Amino acid sequence: MNLTIRPATPADEAVLVAFNTAIAWETEHKRLDPAVLAAGVRAVLADPARGFYTVAERNGEVVGQMMVTFEWSDWRNGWFWWVQSVYVREDARHGGVFRVLYRAIEQRAAADPNVIGLRLYFDLENVRAQSTYRALGMSDTTYGMMEVYPLPGRDTHVG
Repeated sequence: MNLTIRPATPADEAVLVAFNTAIAWETEHKRLDPAVLAAGVRAVLADPARGFYTVAERNGEVVGQMMVTFEWSDWRNGWFWWVQSVYVREDARHGGVFRVLYRAIEQRAAADPNVIGLRLYFDLENVRAQSTYRALGMSDTTYGMMEVYPLPGRDTHVG
């Protein structure tokens, strides 16, 4: 497979924006505002407290990405890392890119005694993704997810 896994840097902004644009379209048929998305990617790259991106490279080209954000659990006195913004370039799919990215994050989390678990959310109709996550050792929870977005009186372009 010959992949290199590394932290994303500001030089990766354009590919991260392109991959996030593709995720939104492929998974939800949403077109994201490019300026808002670019600002959001830059915010993560500039502030490690917001999260971090990890990328997979093959032959010097980024072929996959994964973002991690953080959730504090008062019940468990530790951090959950949320796996988000996962994307594998179409020509690199079914080659283990996601698995290698995920294992790298899993190892990094395991090396930090303050991290107590990994979480992700997924589209309930994406059975293939769920099967992949289970094969990596993730299990279903009893939690659902709801949201209010944008908050009343707020523009979706807050930034």
